[in-house]
Amino acid sequence: MKPENKTTFWRTFTVTLIVWALTPVNSFSQESSTTQRVGRVRLLPEIQEAISKGLSFLAKTQNQDGKWGDKHPVADTSLALMSYMLQGHVPGRGTYGRNMDRAVAYLVEVGKKGHAGYMGTPNHHGGMYEHGLAILALSEAWGQSTNPHLRNTLKKAVEITIRSQNNQGGWRYNPEPRDADLSMTVMQTVALNSAKEAGISVPDETLKKAVKYVLYCQDETSGGFGYSGPSGPGFARTGAGVMSLIMCGQRNHPAVKRGMRFLHAYPDQKFSGGSHYLYGNYYAIQCMYQSGEADFNAYYPHISKTLLEKQRDDGRWSIKEGDTYSTSMAILILGVPYRFLPIYQR
Repeated sequence: MKPENKTTFWRTFTVTLIVWALTPVNSFSQESSTTQRVGRVRLLPEIQEAISKGLSFLAKTQNQDGKWGDKHPVADTSLALMSYMLQGHVPGRGTYGRNMDRAVAYLVEVGKKGHAGYMGTPNHHGGMYEHGLAILALSEAWGQSTNPHLRNTLKKAVEITIRSQNNQGGWRYNPEPRDADLSMTVMQTVALNSAKEAGISVPDETLKKAVKYVLYCQDETSGGFGYSGPSGPGFARTGAGVMSLIMCGQRNHPAVKRGMRFLHAYPDQKFSGGSHYLYGNYYAIQCMYQSGEADFNAYYPHISKTLLEKQRDDGRWSIKEGDTYSTSMAILILGVPYRFLPIYQR
């Protein structure tokens, strides 16, 4: 979708929640251009209410300078911003327009102050996560925000990510081409795909190399994905690996099918908790959504039921990594059927 068309899309799309899994269009895609119909999904009133209460909580806890959180403010702010976009809110307009404008301004300011546009915390193991999330949030906001510095901030951030890819095709904690792990590689791959969709130049070769690294991390016997290679496959990493392959046009690759079988076979504890509960389900629900109606309808009722039970009376979720992270991630999982975020349209 070209950036100039994004605003029109957001204004005209109705919340009848017709859910489609769209085939990504890439020059190196292995897929046909056939679009798969996923079905018609209506969010239950209690789910819509839970999302709205979560957004209200976030609005009340935003700092004056536009950020959320203190420990990982770039990550928290990026996730909160995407939570508002998920329900169709637009920067500068409506109930949360002011909150979103301030969030975009904060991220742009971080980009201006950062070294050559780097948006992560320097010399911190989570820095490239922050950087990738900021790229993702700004890419999804482009075409809606009127901030005149957004594009340049986004462009510089993308250039840093491209330069930081190592010779295996992956990324790690710092913006330098040294080692790599799957989790960080998926974060950067998703961010680059979103930026490319928004109109920022991303070389096909960069994404091809990323696909090679992701494939390297799969244990072909189980179908699961490991952390820095095929050993020790896990649920969260497998959801992340499968989703990144789908976004890179590899929906019909055997690795995707093996990964989906792993996700389905994983015990039902995936719905109730675990060390990477929100992270894992954030990617898994997108995999199910992209896979088709049967997979999505078999998965979504379980995870939505559990998340509704975990929400507190004031609208927050407090599960992992602070209230902003937990609340934003829960909203992003529950709200997949909204399809207002361009990343959920593919």
